Amino acid sequence: MDLGGKRAIVTGAASGIGRATAIKLAEKGADVVLNDLNEEGIKETEQEVQALGRRAVAVVGDVSRSEDVQMIVKQGMETLGGIDILVNNAGIARSALVVRLSEEQWEEVMAVNLKGVFLLSRAVLPHMIKNRYGKIINISSIYGRIGAIGDANYAASKAGVIGFTKSVAKEVARYRINVNAILPGLIDTPLLRGIPEKYLKPMMEEIPLKRVGTPEDIANVVAFLASDEASYITGAAIEVTGGWNM
Repeated sequence: MDLGGKRAIVTGAASGIGRATAIKLAEKGADVVLNDLNEEGIKETEQEVQALGRRAVAVVGDVSRSEDVQMIVKQGMETLGGIDILVNNAGIARSALVVRLSEEQWEEVMAVNLKGVFLLSRAVLPHMIKNRYGKIINISSIYGRIGAIGDANYAASKAGVIGFTKSVAKEVARYRINVNAILPGLIDTPLLRGIPEKYLKPMMEEIPLKRVGTPEDIANVVAFLASDEASYITGAAIEVTGGWNM
């Protein structure tokens, strides 16, 4: 999976899946634009990428704001000279049962998890179409396929990512642009650590591989989809769950 000379944007790169993905892409030879609202976190990721001998630029910005998205892409174009890979990873959760879910909680999750994917994709696609090449990898969730008690807003946003992925894949296939989604299961991230033990333990028992996934488990799949070895894969929604909810 040689990504030498490729240029990537990774959102939500301050921790978890985003940080692991940025480092993995750099290990494979890519230069990376790192985005997050956590400035300290992306600066740390930036240092790790640079330590691997790759170019990195940290851009603080909110993916749900069009002006911030334009800034992120502009920084990537000016610093790296182009964008070949986009990893839409930024995401949030605002958990509550539907009867207690506020409109603000609903809209906030939709804005980051779904609108952000749309805005970044729309911003990079003209460049990819011009080059007749590109890889877009959207981080969805197994909840987008099976639903989740107390996370209807999160599950709905991630289901939307799957539908968006499949639609855009069809629109841009003729330009040699691959668009795919990854559906992580239980992964050791800050989001997972926020789940109370009484809810987490029963879910753990349902995983055939009997372990929580690591951010690197997802990053490995991202790197494959970002490579030319995955050139015949597009519009896919790939589950990385340890067999959970087979």
